[in-house]
Amino acid sequence: MSTLLEKPIKVNRTVTTSIEHARAIEDPSRAKVVEILYHQSLSADQITTALKKAGFKKALTTVRHHLEILKVSGLIEIVRIEESRGAITKFYSTSTKLLGFQTPEDFDSKYSKIIDNTSSKIEKILKGLGSKTSKSKTKKSAEYSQYLIMEIMNRAMTSVLENSGKK
Repeated sequence: MSTLLEKPIKVNRTVTTSIEHARAIEDPSRAKVVEILYHQSLSADQITTALKKAGFKKALTTVRHHLEILKVSGLIEIVRIEESRGAITKFYSTSTKLLGFQTPEDFDSKYSKIIDNTSSKIEKILKGLGSKTSKSKTKKSAEYSQYLIMEIMNRAMTSVLENSGKK
């Protein structure tokens, strides 16, 4: 057998998520719900309306089903319960920022220099963190150390993104 194509793949992206989170947002309408609920609390009726405006026509019962999946996964939570005329209304929100986007075709060529320069600086910081977070040399502790570094980066990035619009 002869090789027809072979090319080296350089790892340049890490996606961190749990299986539960990945399954919860695999449905585009559920991902949109997380996006909609970021920094606001809405009822199931309000979420249904917001989804319709975004092009997702879902019945209220379907939206409630999606809300339950997202709630069980830990991506959203009930933040308020109101009672009015004997009816209970639950309001949902999330503290998870979902960055869903399509990059333009010229993204790599346009931003590769800044990405390379900044990545090397951050890499030096992370190497220092790596030595501090990995006390034991077992495989499990190495995985935990990697997760810890990703969580530190995740929280730092979230802080920067959240505060970038504030002055």
